[in-house]
Amino acid sequence: MKLIGTMGKTAVILSVSLILAHLAAAAEPASAVKAASGPTAKPKPLSVNADNGLAWLAKHQLESGAWGQGEESAGMGGGASLKDTPSLGDTCMALLSLMRAGNTPEKGTYANNVREGVKYVCGQVAESDPNSLPINKTAGTRIQAKLGRYIDTFMTCTMLAEVQEKTADQELLKEVTACLEKVVRKMEKNQRPDGTWGDGGWAQTLEQQMAVKGMNKAAMAGVKVDETVRARAAKEAQDRFDSKSGDFSAKGSAGVGLYAAASSLGAQTDNAAYDAKRETELRAKLAAAATQPAEKAAIEKDLARYEDNRNQLKATTQAVVKKLEDDRFLAGFGSNGGEEFLSHLAIGEALVCQGGDDWTKWDRKMSDNMNRIQNADGSWTGHHCITGRTFCTSAALLVLMVDRSPVPVAAKIQRR
Repeated sequence: MKLIGTMGKTAVILSVSLILAHLAAAAEPASAVKAASGPTAKPKPLSVNADNGLAWLAKHQLESGAWGQGEESAGMGGGASLKDTPSLGDTCMALLSLMRAGNTPEKGTYANNVREGVKYVCGQVAESDPNSLPINKTAGTRIQAKLGRYIDTFMTCTMLAEVQEKTADQELLKEVTACLEKVVRKMEKNQRPDGTWGDGGWAQTLEQQMAVKGMNKAAMAGVKVDETVRARAAKEAQDRFDSKSGDFSAKGSAGVGLYAAASSLGAQTDNAAYDAKRETELRAKLAAAATQPAEKAAIEKDLARYEDNRNQLKATTQAVVKKLEDDRFLAGFGSNGGEEFLSHLAIGEALVCQGGDDWTKWDRKMSDNMNRIQNADGSWTGHHCITGRTFCTSAALLVLMVDRSPVPVAAKIQRR
């Protein structure tokens, strides 16, 4: 089954107004930034399709609180022995879906599922080595093989950052915060000079994007992140885009343009969100009479870098918008797969910040496709590479709920 099918180009061409809106937002100072920040409209109610997918996830949670990778599509083979073996990355994806649907460790239809899942993840982090990247004890999962051996660590970082913003239980908050800080320190210690972390994986560029997302979400949640580490990751994401040709580096993307473009855009968007928050703080400090000349010079250097980041994001967004006119680009590898879902999520999270008719068209197109390819039992299945039902179901749900993506910096900036 084709991922997108025979799209009419008029249904997917994102208009010039999106580009102009992004340019305007990118040019504003941090105190006015909305684009790198968060959704601009009230999230739509959960659909029946989303409800069915959430119910499927809850039903397939293991007694440990974790999720296995689940069944793979017929004919793919491999990984059958890991179907019901706890998988950290799959668990984090399931938790992200449940939380974005409005569930917390204390409230919601699936509050107990979230709480048990978070406790499982925290237990895994607590037992992990503080100096190396791995957390997971299960090796050989489908997502590790296809995204990279450390994908579990980066998904853990993203999930813990989101649950920290949602839980009202002070004991759990303390545990989650300690685990999140530990994961960030592991990432800081193991980042390479070129700004990357991952190793192996068929579509490793998507693993890198998840690493950047997790690191920036942790920073937005209040965890101190080494700015040098963030800067290296930002540059690596920017370097994957050639502004002269409008193309993206094929390195780590399995030669699939959708993965390459979505990962670069997603990473730059996540970097820009925290840039906006920090820029507001730095400008206030720059204006303070007590700030010394040497410190002011360092601040001005950071502010100049954030300005460059905005300009780079503007160019990247424009390039991706142009590529959305091509049905083959949107189809990725050509059939349903977890990598396609994850790529559409990254693009959606960038576009939802703009709002307007163009965002509405994108959301409708993606939602229609996800609804069409959903299985009768409420799950989603991939037909190449990442095929485990837990990951595919979770990723598809996140695409359906992309207007619920939490970016707390946005609201804080807009209220100022």
